[in-house]
Amino acid sequence: MKPSAEPTLDDFERMARDAYAALPAEFRKLTEGIVFMVQDFPDAETAGDLGLESKYDLLGLYHGATLAGEESGAGFGRQNMIFLYRRPILAFWREDRGALADIVRHVLVHEIGHHFGLSDEDMEAIENSEP
Repeated sequence: MKPSAEPTLDDFERMARDAYAALPAEFRKLTEGIVFMVQDFPDAETAGDLGLESKYDLLGLYHGATLAGEESGAGFGRQNMIFLYRRPILAFWREDRGALADIVRHVLVHEIGHHFGLSDEDMEAIENSEP
């Protein structure tokens, strides 16, 4: 990727894979089977369901059963997915919010945290951990 080029969807997928690979091994093992998707924006149905005022309001989204729901059988048959939205993340990054790869990692950890019902403090600890 050229320094001046805007990162593509493929670039974001690579950043997400790298960020995921850098998470603690125990955490990755617990998240096996989650599908990661990178899109430019949330689709119209998602934006409507969440009442977004702008298509830039959402950086990522967890879609699927919660871990508690899976354990009770309530999530049976639902594919667990994490969406990362490239264009909103780029807009956030352009506001001088740090390294793009760090933002992608933050969004990824936050969305995985929804799967486990983690607190903000738990997610911060995971973000700050070494692989």
